[in-house]
Amino acid sequence: MSEPVTGGPALAQERRLVTEIPGPRSRELAARKDAAVSRGVGTGLPVYVTAAGGGVVVDVDGNSLIDLGSGIAVTTVGNANPRVAEAVAAQVAAFTHTCFMVTPYDGYVRVAEALNRITPGSHEKRTALFNSGAEAVENAVKIARAATGRQAVVAFDHAYHGRTNLTMAMTAKNMPYKHGFGPFAAEVYRAPMSYPFRDAGVDGPAAARRAIDVIDKQVGAANLAAVVIEPIQGEGGFVVPAPGFLPALAEWCRAQGVVFVADEVQTGFARTGDLFACDHEGVVPDLIATAKGIAGGLPLAAVTGRAEIMDAPHVGGLGGTYGGNPLACAAALAVIEEIETEGYVDRARQLGKTLLDRLTALQAQDPRIGDVRGRGAMVAVELVHPGTTDPDPELTQRVVRAASAQGLVVLTCGTWGNVLRLLPPLAMPDHLLTEALDVLVGVFGEV
Repeated sequence: MSEPVTGGPALAQERRLVTEIPGPRSRELAARKDAAVSRGVGTGLPVYVTAAGGGVVVDVDGNSLIDLGSGIAVTTVGNANPRVAEAVAAQVAAFTHTCFMVTPYDGYVRVAEALNRITPGSHEKRTALFNSGAEAVENAVKIARAATGRQAVVAFDHAYHGRTNLTMAMTAKNMPYKHGFGPFAAEVYRAPMSYPFRDAGVDGPAAARRAIDVIDKQVGAANLAAVVIEPIQGEGGFVVPAPGFLPALAEWCRAQGVVFVADEVQTGFARTGDLFACDHEGVVPDLIATAKGIAGGLPLAAVTGRAEIMDAPHVGGLGGTYGGNPLACAAALAVIEEIETEGYVDRARQLGKTLLDRLTALQAQDPRIGDVRGRGAMVAVELVHPGTTDPDPELTQRVVRAASAQGLVVLTCGTWGNVLRLLPPLAMPDHLLTEALDVLVGVFGEV
């Protein structure tokens, strides 16, 4: 797959600026937003969208921006993928909701069957569907506690797992996710992550031994229900652990009867150049939490895992009014079919090579770029003060503002706010990604 289907055929795949960014109509809508929407709901780039697809978003002022954010890794197959749109339209015409816990339907079952088939491992599996990544992670913890009879949960430095009370406790970063919202759920502990850029030569197995030592001393395996980890951290900075770190953790968990939970909310569904990021090192989690790219922009999430663990909760212990909504299930089945039949895993690798080649070349010329990392279409640029590893969040914000002004949607992340994260839709055509990187290189020359 070299040039993907880009979605709505009428939407030109081009960067086009007809006003300043944001334009006058977007600024008008931003003022209305301030008067109507809670201040706690922020926006990164206040351009108000009227159409999107392939690799662009078009705003109310007629500007067409190159999308390097994918709605935070959601619109993997594009915002207006025809297969997804047709599946959702057909389901809307049939029914929009009954609640699976009241009168069930086959879409939910088909999504569960598909996830049982495609997630890592050949063991017997079960799946439960929810609405968001945070819900999936929280339910994975509930399931692990029911299966083990233990309470403690371990997450990692730089982790992000959601905004519910339990997942805020598991999330490492205070602002903006946790500040002022406590007290948080108890029995959540934190272990050190493998962060090669900041680990000064600590390899994956050594980093795993360091984490396990902390867990043994501070928690104790006999008290531990689950270890929950993002195979590549998302909000924490697209931190790719050193080779051997994840396999060593998973092996220790198996030996101790601890449930190993992979949070693949951001890394799943071809994003990293494998169907799931765990596949890269052949890691088979006991439970895997998925969301974001699963349903082409409709709210859906899942926990999939070993049948004996997934079946541990009592009947009625899992669920929710909208979990596995029929529209979202129709979208998910279309997304999975699109990924499998249109070569999106290979496409992610192609995009990743283009991203890493250009950005590594830029790093060689610019000492403010401390690290370029990632896999597939999940790539980060960590910005530092030259000659150090000291984070430079101010420079990061200047780069984002300059890129936005030139028609690029670019996201930031990282514990210190000093990381650019690039998440192009896998439906983005080659020429658009090349142009985006040209613009970004130019921005670094100007800032």
